[in-house]
Amino acid sequence: MFKNTTKYIALATIGLGAVLPLTQVHAADNQRQNIVFWHSMTGQNAQAIDRVVNDYNASQTKYKVIPEFQGQYVEALPKFLSVGGTSKAPDLFQSNEISTKQLSTSGMIQPMQTLIKKYKFNTKNLRKNILNYYTINGKLYSMPFNSSAPVLYYNKDAFKDAGIDDLPTSPTYEQVTAAAKKLKEKSGRAKLSILPYGWTFEELLANQNQTLVNHGNGRKKTATKATFDNKAGKNILNWLKTNADAGTLVDYGTGANAGDTELSAFTSSQIDMFMNSSASLGNIKKNAKFNVGVTYLPRPQDVKANGVVIGGASIWLSKGKSTKAQKGSFDFLKFATSAKEQAQWSIDTGYFAINNKSYDTKILKDAFKNTPILAAPVEQLKATTINAASAGALITSMPKERVNTQNAMENVINGKNVDSELSKAVKQTTADIKDANEQSGE
Repeated sequence: MFKNTTKYIALATIGLGAVLPLTQVHAADNQRQNIVFWHSMTGQNAQAIDRVVNDYNASQTKYKVIPEFQGQYVEALPKFLSVGGTSKAPDLFQSNEISTKQLSTSGMIQPMQTLIKKYKFNTKNLRKNILNYYTINGKLYSMPFNSSAPVLYYNKDAFKDAGIDDLPTSPTYEQVTAAAKKLKEKSGRAKLSILPYGWTFEELLANQNQTLVNHGNGRKKTATKATFDNKAGKNILNWLKTNADAGTLVDYGTGANAGDTELSAFTSSQIDMFMNSSASLGNIKKNAKFNVGVTYLPRPQDVKANGVVIGGASIWLSKGKSTKAQKGSFDFLKFATSAKEQAQWSIDTGYFAINNKSYDTKILKDAFKNTPILAAPVEQLKATTINAASAGALITSMPKERVNTQNAMENVINGKNVDSELSKAVKQTTADIKDANEQSGE
């Protein structure tokens, strides 16, 4: 008796109580403009990406965002560069912060500023110091999305057992070292890790209001040389040497899995202090069986904290796409950076909510109330001075710089001379900058 009955399906996006025949639903879906979105998120972050995309797709009927995982950032960038400017390029592409210079000069992307102007989008609610990283000569090139910054984590229970007061909000190198010595006295072994990692070096340098390269960190004009062969650079390596010589430092090396090993060592109480991304908070909160303390990035005692450079990634718009595709891509980005979506994104992933109004939402207020340590990374970001140092360096050869500074850190930990290692890293970074500039014709 139901042989000739038309199948119907209710669609919430059409309106309460409205229904469409199933055939019409498929037709409507086929009429949507597809927006291909390449990303590099894995695990719970990939699930969070899918949630944002699904929320958006359910919120309207004009566009359909299709997320496609392309491997880690280092794998995804070459893929994009191989198809950029062609019909095979995705509409949207997520890439990490150190690719900003390369992508902005590639000729393969449409600066975000052009769409902001075209569609009269007001960015006043987006955090200025996050926008600052992706802004070149007053023009926003990509949309910030998953943003983070380094903080110092410590085991408050271990501190209490060793008779050590909690660290202050903005600790000094000297205070961290003093605590590390007491932890060693109590436990009989090293309990501090300062991972030899180029990003860590850059952040510790910026926190002393020192640029990595010349010409305003490459933001006034193309950088031509490294600028960290100075007191600030020596402060970092001397701090490493002090702790290495005192036997308070655990060295996890420079291998690909060093960061994961360090993180696991902290949550399992093998070490009691380390520096890592604010985006690790979720993992730490979940796996640590002790009270966790979070502070701003350390600084020398005679230096005022300047703040941090934003890390993470942003989303780029491919050049040469149709007007409809561009409009749909930008519509999705407006949705993804809205107060509500960013609040949930922050809770799901541990990344900053880049929309200021997200912090007024109930879900984020409740999260901060229930987990007070979430506040430290956000307060550090608010306290960061906006200047050339905290804007971050713009150089195509950033991956090579990170290897150079990483090697200097590791060599000093293993007993090499501070001055010679710093000089070597500066000279090699300058040579890499010059090579990159010659190859790009700058």
